Amino acid sequence: MTTQHPQASGHGHHHPDQEHGHAHGHDDESGMAEILELDALLLRDHLQEIFDWTAGHSRAPRTIVDLGAGTGTGTLGLARTFPQADVVAVDQSEFMLDRLRNNVEQHQLANRVSTVQADLDVAWPELADIDLVWAASSMHHMKDPARVFGEIRASLSPEGVLVVVEMDALPRYLPSDLGIGAPGLEERCHQLVATAGWNSHPDWQVDLEAAGFTVSGRQGFDYSRDDDPQLVARTAYTFLSRMRTGLAEELSPEDLETLDQLLDLDGRHGLNARTDLSMRGSRTVWAARPR
Repeated sequence: MTTQHPQASGHGHHHPDQEHGHAHGHDDESGMAEILELDALLLRDHLQEIFDWTAGHSRAPRTIVDLGAGTGTGTLGLARTFPQADVVAVDQSEFMLDRLRNNVEQHQLANRVSTVQADLDVAWPELADIDLVWAASSMHHMKDPARVFGEIRASLSPEGVLVVVEMDALPRYLPSDLGIGAPGLEERCHQLVATAGWNSHPDWQVDLEAAGFTVSGRQGFDYSRDDDPQLVARTAYTFLSRMRTGLAEELSPEDLETLDQLLDLDGRHGLNARTDLSMRGSRTVWAARPR
């Protein structure tokens, strides 16, 4: 399983046209990796808020596991936030783990970060006595989250903590009225995304308690970035390109034409020419301890 996603993923995000961690080929994984790394640049301060909140719930962990590590946004953030800890990055995709290892080398953290390739829908890897498990935008991809929560609980140290991070919805970039096409394009795209179940997840508190955890904290974190227009436009382009592909059979011809104009970076209505873009969204974070 790979995270979010912005995240997302990132820390990583759950993006249209690909179950994150269930890639359909190298091009899909390469595109997803680009989105994850752009999100990491754009949302660094937002993500650090979540890492700092996590530090308030898990003091001085020695061993951290990042479930669904993707290209390593969470892995690197956790290693920065907890300099005394070793971090194990787990992901289903060897492509993502290769990218993560390169990022780890660039940040000179190879002595503290290791990787495990594993499909958590098949089997839990040989991990035990973990002080902090970080699962960002990954639990909602599990076929049987209850089983995985049980495996996590059994693998935690007596004082261990599980932190689950989810995006409340996919990020937004566009104003309602673009000056082209019918107003509300992004809202219609998000409605279709919700109907298709992309990024859908429950309030994990019920599932965590059923798995033998006590939820010790829950908080929402909002973000809005418009101070780096070029990076916002680049991130919006990668995201909306995948939206265009994933919703090609669902959107009206008019909306598809509007998206095509936005994605034409040489056109006068292209994303690069706009001054009204921003990246907006929020995440919810749960901290839980074994009962």
